[in-house]
Amino acid sequence: MSSVHIPADAIELDGELVLPPSATGVVLFAHGSGSSRFSPRNTFVAEVLQQRGIGTLLFDLLTRAEDRDYATRFDIDLLTRRLLAATAWLQTNPQTQTLRVGYFSASTGAAAALQAAAEIGNKIAAVVSRGGRPDLAGETALSQVTAPTLLIVGSADYGVIELNQQAYALLHCEKKLTLIPGATHLFEEPGTLEHAADSAADWFAQRL
Repeated sequence: MSSVHIPADAIELDGELVLPPSATGVVLFAHGSGSSRFSPRNTFVAEVLQQRGIGTLLFDLLTRAEDRDYATRFDIDLLTRRLLAATAWLQTNPQTQTLRVGYFSASTGAAAALQAAAEIGNKIAAVVSRGGRPDLAGETALSQVTAPTLLIVGSADYGVIELNQQAYALLHCEKKLTLIPGATHLFEEPGTLEHAADSAADWFAQRL
């Protein structure tokens, strides 16, 4: 694991880059509001991907001060800009510039991932959202996404299921909506996070 510093706007974003031997792709984690690169759920998913030979970049989309501001957490345009900055950094970093790029996202990070994927098109090989709010990406961006997109939602995450279904209907790319049995929004029920992580790893492994 190497600690990295990603320039974005006038600040630097802190992150952790892990590249397994012979990795062919790297997945950026776009976490949700109030979360960070130290999120135990994202760390768990990252380890599952690493075991499958996929590189991971966990980084903070917001500085600590920004994350304390509730409005900033829901500033999808800002989150998207930060994700695009991290993607550009990966594409110029000698260690990662030849690797295919995917996005794993949660909560508001899902909207940022889909907006970013819509903007840079075929530079993104795959997108996965776990318990995300893809609807916040907006109709225009959703209709422009070309990257194969997997939406994972807990079967007991009422309200968020319907928002994912609405977003799913607006996607014109290769797509799949997976409900994880018994899972609520944070996938805290036994075995549900493992199920979600395996689904994500399969999606990325086939496309990265």
